[in-house]
Amino acid sequence: MSLRAEAPPMTRIPRFTRAVRWVHRTTALLMGVCVLTAAFLYVPELAALVGRRELVVRVHEIAGVLLPVPVLAGLASRAFRADLGHLNRFGPHDRRWLRAALRRDKRRESRPAAKFNAGQKIYAAWIAGATLVMLGTGLMMWFTHLTPIMWRTSATFVHDWLALTIGVVLAGHIGMALGDPEARHGMRTGSVSREWAEREHPLWRR
Repeated sequence: MSLRAEAPPMTRIPRFTRAVRWVHRTTALLMGVCVLTAAFLYVPELAALVGRRELVVRVHEIAGVLLPVPVLAGLASRAFRADLGHLNRFGPHDRRWLRAALRRDKRRESRPAAKFNAGQKIYAAWIAGATLVMLGTGLMMWFTHLTPIMWRTSATFVHDWLALTIGVVLAGHIGMALGDPEARHGMRTGSVSREWAEREHPLWRR
């Protein structure tokens, strides 16, 4: 008989509902299609591999137009609206979190967070705004007869450079997720360990 004491079962608590996870996954899928097709359109080495460029353009356009749809559909969910409320509120603890991040202070007590930390709130606001700008400039480029050529030229410039910025920011977002397996588990299954929640989000009222 083994004398090793068994570890107590890990207590798990709900973090994201099915509707919230659906919005995140569908938005991530559409964003991934946009980024991938953009890479095949603008990177010469990848563009050379595409035999049907017009098809890639159409897939890119359709994915871009559909990008806001999951969020709009998610507004029917009370839990999703509540999470948007959490993301939209900045408190004194968020400013403290940001100051610690700027100082590269990684102590847990220096980075208090509620359900979402300040970094996640800034990312959500930035990516939402960037998506709207990309949609607007993309429509100007798609429906060329609706706007003057000067507008289309400016829209193309903004669209291309913002797309590059989004790619960099998304890479950082994915990197952060890869570094936190429990956060990924929460988005995948909807639940996280109580220990993780108390450590990473001590101000979260569960």
